[in-house]
Amino acid sequence: MKILMRADTHVSFSVPVEEPKAICTFSQVLAALSVSLGSLVVGFVSAYTSPALVSMTDRNITSFEVTQDAGSWVGGIMPLAGLAGGIAGGPLIEYLGRRNTILATAVPFIVSSLLIACAVNVAMVLCGRFLAGFCVGIASLSLPVYLGETVQPEVRGTLGLLPTAFGNIGILLCFVAGSFMNWSMLAFLGAALPVPFLILMFLIPETPRWFVSRGREERARKALSWLRGKEADVEPELKGLMRSQADADRQATQNTMLELLKRNNLKPLSISLGLMFFQQLSGINAVIFYTVQIFKDAGSTIDGNICTIIVGVVNFLATFIGIVLIDRAGRKILLYVSNIAMILTLFVLGGFFYCKAHGPDVSNLGWLPLTCFVIYILGFSLGFGPIPWLMMGEILPAKIRGSAASVATAFNWSCTFVVTKTFQDLTVAMGAHGAFWLFGAICFVGLFFVIIYVPETQGKTLEDIERKMMGRVRRMSSVANIKPLSFNM
Repeated sequence: MKILMRADTHVSFSVPVEEPKAICTFSQVLAALSVSLGSLVVGFVSAYTSPALVSMTDRNITSFEVTQDAGSWVGGIMPLAGLAGGIAGGPLIEYLGRRNTILATAVPFIVSSLLIACAVNVAMVLCGRFLAGFCVGIASLSLPVYLGETVQPEVRGTLGLLPTAFGNIGILLCFVAGSFMNWSMLAFLGAALPVPFLILMFLIPETPRWFVSRGREERARKALSWLRGKEADVEPELKGLMRSQADADRQATQNTMLELLKRNNLKPLSISLGLMFFQQLSGINAVIFYTVQIFKDAGSTIDGNICTIIVGVVNFLATFIGIVLIDRAGRKILLYVSNIAMILTLFVLGGFFYCKAHGPDVSNLGWLPLTCFVIYILGFSLGFGPIPWLMMGEILPAKIRGSAASVATAFNWSCTFVVTKTFQDLTVAMGAHGAFWLFGAICFVGLFFVIIYVPETQGKTLEDIERKMMGRVRRMSSVANIKPLSFNM
């Protein structure tokens, strides 16, 4: 039988073959746990100022004076440092590798906490917080990229949420320990946490994709064998990585920033930036950083510090619910649920504060703020908390992954700084009710962004995601490009 076709026509023939289900190996779990311990450090460092500033500003405990303005910079310098770390992280993961970049943050994390613990003036505290924030910016970029490139598609959602879960453990640990320790002892605890992270990072390999990008085929094969198990046939996956890298090399330009502006690359980058924008403009950091103050203003009948711990526990538990659901329900469903929960609770909170300021009397509803906060945190932690970071490692094309992830991370930290620094001004200008309604309206817009623009990546390989994001395969210009079909009988 002869098949006649035009030379510029590309026809694909496929024979359905039942593929064996992927097995989640112990090696992949170990790799995910190792980098997730870095996320635990990030969570602890991020939450440090919330309990520490109380004792740090107490002259009976601290030998040096920490003014209100200095205290605001102790909390506010970290997002700025995270912005710088996010910018530096992109080139670092490309030149040093994903694993080496993550590993390189461990010692500076220890040094930053020791600087704070042994501080004799505010300058030492600020230096420690800046160094910690810089490492947080690098880690928040490199952790999802590492997991996205090492974990199999079938379990990438589950294992990809482990850093978020461990980050929430770090936040909760900081809140609980902070109720018993002063700022110095809490910083010493923070210096001890990176030690197991440092040790375990030496046990795991670099990502096979990075080895392929550097032309180290044999090292990539060994890394794949370690991750997939000694019995696994890694050759098909390795060949797929090499084909993807060859395509990327053919299309690459010298100017990386110009590469980001190409039409095919703009789409995944803009989706990642949009997810980061709606994550931060949901008001999450304003809610977390000012939890105690918000409850005090609301006239809640529950102690503000207890409320903070309750919020931390809910944040922690919700992530584990997300781990169970993400590879079953998919990313978009969780983003829908997350958005709807935040929209409803933010508008209810706004209504509560409006009634408190203008009537009718809501003094008998002191339980309402905590209920709304619990549902809000639950919704955020199910979707818009972890998924933007997870999808950043999934949808960004391989050839621009480092630089694009750097831009997305820096943008996220910029939004964090803007929200936390302007929240107090917003409440003065618009009232607490106006600020919550504004965040709720932004979440409402974010719902339509998810519906229209965000793709579903559940169960797809990074190559499949990239092909879909970049459009259809180019039409072949020559019959020579039509490869013979292979059939597995």
